[in-house]
Amino acid sequence: MSGKMKWKIAVDILMTLALLVLMSYGMAGEAVHEWTGMGMFVLFILHHILNRSWTANLGKGRYTSFRILQTILALLILVCMLGSMVSGILLSRYVFAFLHISGFAAAARTVHMLGAYWGFVLMSLHLGLHWNMVVNMAGKKGTPSAVRTWTARILALAVAAYGIWVFVKRGIGTYMLLQVHFVFLDYAEPLALFILDYMAIMGFFVFAGYYAGKALRRAGSRKK
Repeated sequence: MSGKMKWKIAVDILMTLALLVLMSYGMAGEAVHEWTGMGMFVLFILHHILNRSWTANLGKGRYTSFRILQTILALLILVCMLGSMVSGILLSRYVFAFLHISGFAAAARTVHMLGAYWGFVLMSLHLGLHWNMVVNMAGKKGTPSAVRTWTARILALAVAAYGIWVFVKRGIGTYMLLQVHFVFLDYAEPLALFILDYMAIMGFFVFAGYYAGKALRRAGSRKK
């Protein structure tokens, strides 16, 4: 594995961890939330620097169904990230408190909530589209047996099923569709349990993204 690939993996892991912490908002503390958000933005920039060849080739080559989906997701994630960052600056009480910005709180909260939840879902789908890299790396560490393969599939399906249930239970869809304008958190809930639930939701969208990408790649290979 090249040094650049190791950096890519490290940045992606840190972004995933930061994303989970960010979703907990005040449960981890507002100051932690803001500084983690700053870290996330820096990691996002690093991610694009490390993958700049992909950006440079956007206007080149043939656009398959997989590439179209991948590009649309990347653009939507960029919109969510910029919306979250700008609204976060407007709402900041710690990192950017010195700016003394006021008068935009209501609109900024709405944009921040939309950016956070849509960004979470879209980033999870994006991760799923590239999950085949993780599968391939795991396969290189040993000859995959039928038992191990099916155990991994059953475990992934179980996580995805639980993720759907948590998604509905926690009303994530209502935030994404602005049916509810304020996020309700149970501050008595253990932070670890909250993050585990969001890991399961992420797992569902990774699962969906992985199999959607797999289907699109197969469809593309048949057309060649």
